[in-house]
Amino acid sequence: MFSSSTTVARRFDTLAVVLSGACLVHCLLLPIAAAFLPLLSHAANAEWVHWVFVALAVPTSFLALRHHGNGSLRIILLRVVATLGLVFLVCGALGWPSYEAEALLTVIGGLILVGVHMVNYVTGHRGAAKRGR
Repeated sequence: MFSSSTTVARRFDTLAVVLSGACLVHCLLLPIAAAFLPLLSHAANAEWVHWVFVALAVPTSFLALRHHGNGSLRIILLRVVATLGLVFLVCGALGWPSYEAEALLTVIGGLILVGVHMVNYVTGHRGAAKRGR
């Protein structure tokens, strides 16, 4: 029913949503858990984890958004919004503009990426089914 490129894009969209969810858990729930279990405090404050999420998010987003509709307005807008989400993630990982904004920027970037990949998953693959790919 779907072409192999659509299936690959669908898998990368799913992976991107899972990664963004893991990022949100790290930013929001792990610090709360660390308050109750001091052993988790090292994981909650590990700066390298942000870079791991960035390193996974960039290629996953690229691969999910490159497989269909190169010239369509929808895919161009999704790519622009995904880039904005990735910029927020990088700013959060860098602690820019301040360390205090790190979690907020990372959460905003993760939510933007979840939204982009959910829209791509639904609209991109529905469009491929209509075209018979």
